[in-house]
Amino acid sequence: MSRGVPHGRSGSRRIAALLSAIACGSVLVSCSSDDGGGSTASITPRPTPPNASNFTGTPPSAIASAASSIIESATGRASSAAASVSARASEFAASVSADTARAAATAEKQLKNVKGSGNATSEVSMTGLPTAETGGLRAVVVTITNNSGKTASYAVQVDFKNPDGKVVQTSFVGKENLEPGKKAQPVVISRQPAEPQLTPVLAKAQRY
Repeated sequence: MSRGVPHGRSGSRRIAALLSAIACGSVLVSCSSDDGGGSTASITPRPTPPNASNFTGTPPSAIASAASSIIESATGRASSAAASVSARASEFAASVSADTARAAATAEKQLKNVKGSGNATSEVSMTGLPTAETGGLRAVVVTITNNSGKTASYAVQVDFKNPDGKVVQTSFVGKENLEPGKKAQPVVISRQPAEPQLTPVLAKAQRY
């Protein structure tokens, strides 16, 4: 009579190895079998890149430092440009004042009792100077031409009017002992703000 062969210890080991392999495949981790074969199964999970939209915090210090340097540099250039314009305006005004202060005082004195526009308006003309040359100041060149045929002195009054026609500044210039046919070109400066726009008007011109 034939006898059935029981599974015994070797059968139990094969079943255990099979269950272990299934478990390893399910959790995706490295596993090894306990049977005598010494075989090893290893599966390495693929890394998932981080979601950049969830990042919080401040930029790296190097980037922040570079941005700060750019802002400081731009601010420094703007301040330097403003200082340069202001310096040019001061230099221009100083040069004009040195040449015309005494003549202006004399001209104002001469025009004090002049009625109407005076006797020399036809010998005076005016031309505005570009603000790029004056440091942003509004300035006018007053050209005096002696057409009288003999040496004479001149006193001129220039009014600066706003858009409503109101005089907001009055300036005086002049030239003493101007020879016949010669020209003098004193400069008048307005100290008023750039806005509103002002218009220089020849108010009086007297030859004496």
